[in-house]
Amino acid sequence: MTRAPDIDPSSSPDAPPSGEPPSRLAIWQARLERLLARLHPWRWLWPPMALAAGLASFFLVERQQWLGAMLALGMLMAWLLLLSEGLIGRLLVRRGYPALPRGVTAFIAQLIHQETLFFTLPFLLATTVWASGQALFTLLILAMALLSILDPLYYRLAERHRWLYFAFHAQCVFVVVLVTLPTLLQLTTGQSLVLAILAMLLFSLPSLVHLLRPLTRPRLLAMLALLPLLAGAAWTGRTWVPPASLWISGSALSPDFARQARHPQGSTPLTPAALTGQGLYAYTAIHAPRGLNEEVVHVWRQDGVEVDRIPLSIRGGRAAGYRAWSHKQNFPEDPRGAWRIDVMTDSGQRIGMLRFTVSEDKEAATLADGTIHAPSGIPGLDLRRLLPKPASPDDASPDDASRSAGQAGPGAVTPTDEEASDAQR
Repeated sequence: MTRAPDIDPSSSPDAPPSGEPPSRLAIWQARLERLLARLHPWRWLWPPMALAAGLASFFLVERQQWLGAMLALGMLMAWLLLLSEGLIGRLLVRRGYPALPRGVTAFIAQLIHQETLFFTLPFLLATTVWASGQALFTLLILAMALLSILDPLYYRLAERHRWLYFAFHAQCVFVVVLVTLPTLLQLTTGQSLVLAILAMLLFSLPSLVHLLRPLTRPRLLAMLALLPLLAGAAWTGRTWVPPASLWISGSALSPDFARQARHPQGSTPLTPAALTGQGLYAYTAIHAPRGLNEEVVHVWRQDGVEVDRIPLSIRGGRAAGYRAWSHKQNFPEDPRGAWRIDVMTDSGQRIGMLRFTVSEDKEAATLADGTIHAPSGIPGLDLRRLLPKPASPDDASPDDASRSAGQAGPGAVTPTDEEASDAQR
């Protein structure tokens, strides 16, 4: 059975010959190896610590954003260390210094993989729409996290299936970029997704090179042609990737809306007559990191067929979520059936969905009563109220004020104010 390689500085093939005084760099290297050897028996503590850091960043990201950003920055610094390890090792060897033993580098890589996967899990678990293909993506990351703590399987993968190990590594790069950039650089989910795909392709190159050995000219051309195909496949599958920085913190359906209070109101069974006479408000409070400006879309579908698409602009920073709503008035002649409102990012990632049924039978029809439903799982927890609120003027005044938008065309109204969160069709 394959097990974690032992970390033993005395067994390093690059150790200086006996009688020759070690350099200062070699002394520091030996100290590092001894430190890692002492930490090795306690490596089981690393995954829960990474998970706790991810949870802390998740809950602090809008209340104490600087701390969440520092945790995310720590993640990226660890990755820079891992990615530069090979280059540093080659430079040391060229200058005549010993390189770190393979067991040490493998152990460091495992720790960073564990840190990455367990740090990002809270964000993915919170933002996954489990009734969609996003569940498969998040379950894959969960399986990778479990693999990273099973030493026999992890080191067998690293030693015997190098191309698959490089693919594992590239996927870890993808999720760390996807989760950390919106908080650190206030990039939109679409921008973060593009950069994550590019980073994943870059670190997929070793896997492709390993598969195409010996690397002849035709195989090199095939690899260069394969990269755009992989990028296109990743972009096509973006609906399966959770928007790690956005989630719905509350949603409701209502026949009326109190615009001053920004709260759904009224109650009615969703019969065809009710929709024709009053229309329907779809209310979603969407969480986003402070400083993030994002466009989302309410996509209205009847029996799976898209019938309307209403864009909305949101801003991040409000703990309870930026309150956005769309008002649909133009329904088909026969609105009966199963309806779904997909809340999507501008880049096509699903944030959440609202479902309702329209029927002549009031008992079978969904009751739209304006009740705001908190999501299940991590976003629905009230742990944020235990954290101190920032004393910033942005939180002292509502950041989701809206006004009625001007007429933009036949049957369509779009937001015109930069803070508008209301649209109608």
